[in-house]
Amino acid sequence: MRTSLKELLDQLDPRKFVQVHRSYIVNLTAVERIERDLLGRSQVYLRTHADVLPLSRNFADRFKTM
Repeated sequence: MRTSLKELLDQLDPRKFVQVHRSYIVNLTAVERIERDLLGRSQVYLRTHADVLPLSRNFADRFKTM
């Protein structure tokens, strides 16, 4: 697939999908929780996947209202 994340994000429903990092888009229903690590960095934990994704400061403001 040769589509940029911006192009892909424009095709997705913004009520269901958000960009959390320059390399990641997540489905909001898949987000279990968001936590800060010991260094103050935010991380996204997913319900059905063991990976922990970084939450960039540039995109963190979308989660402050949740």
